[in-house]
Amino acid sequence: MCLGVPGRVEQIWDVEGTRMATVDFGGVRKDVCLAYVPEVEVGDYTVVHVGFAITRLDEESARATLALFAELGALEAEFDNPLDPATGRDAP
Repeated sequence: MCLGVPGRVEQIWDVEGTRMATVDFGGVRKDVCLAYVPEVEVGDYTVVHVGFAITRLDEESARATLALFAELGALEAEFDNPLDPATGRDAP
């Protein structure tokens, strides 16, 4: 399965003219391309699909979506690691 998953932008940098970011998906961090959302800044939430940020999202919607995905086990399947359904973070 390949979901569009919301995450919080933690760091932004440039690679040969392309904006890249480290995005936190409830405890799982991935490098993401920001080419399609040039307005996104550190601290913003964005929906990421196959390594590309595709839209900006408000924090409340992002957190609600992450919690729902974690409850359904969708994040575990997406990121290949166990996540705690209550928090959406890595399970202990």
